[in-house]
Amino acid sequence: MKSELRRPDGRPVRVLVVDDEATLAELVSMALRLEGWDVRSAQDGLAAVRTAREFRPDAVVLDVMLPDIDGLEVLRRMRADSPALPVLFLTAKDAVEDRIAGLTAGGDDYVTKPFSLEEVTLRLRALMRRTGIAEATAGATVVVGDLSLDEDSREVHRAGEPVDLTATEFELLRYLMRNPRRVLSKAQILDRVWNYDFGGQANIVELYISYLRKKIDAGRAPMIHTMRGAGYVLKPAG
Repeated sequence: MKSELRRPDGRPVRVLVVDDEATLAELVSMALRLEGWDVRSAQDGLAAVRTAREFRPDAVVLDVMLPDIDGLEVLRRMRADSPALPVLFLTAKDAVEDRIAGLTAGGDDYVTKPFSLEEVTLRLRALMRRTGIAEATAGATVVVGDLSLDEDSREVHRAGEPVDLTATEFELLRYLMRNPRRVLSKAQILDRVWNYDFGGQANIVELYISYLRKKIDAGRAPMIHTMRGAGYVLKPAG
């Protein structure tokens, strides 16, 4: 299920991902491509500035700590060309002063490492909507069988009945619903719903799957299934 967030001209939104950790940059890029977005990446500040001039991104995911020039300088140079360009900072620094420095330098939002890929996607969507760069078309509701999930209001219904979920349960269900009938491994779920380097507490996936089953499947034909040795799959009941 791809995002319905698009540019006003109907084309996919463009996002530039800047991080000197190649694996992390690729993980973030893959997550954003799953949204149906056009994504480029750069691994240092000067390459990022060059790519931004050629690619003309609608938003930038920007690591503060880069090997040549830092993210704040990259942002200043990008904003010289595109004053309203929305930027989501990534940083390992968690100090309040760093957060304030980033935002006062013109960054629009801030995520500290380790983060979940889903969080980056959600923050970017919110940023682009707020700045008017991209619009949501009708259909931000994901539907599988008699289960529906509204990505904007964060409301979930099964057979018309509301289902009350915590934030983490919502993100887990959303990931399952965006990949109906596809077996998702515990490792994939950890990467997408929890931190990309979570450290391997696979039992947290089992725990949250059990929470979801109690809320989604209790008293109804089950939609969430365990594929022994492989992972979990969500599919229409019956």
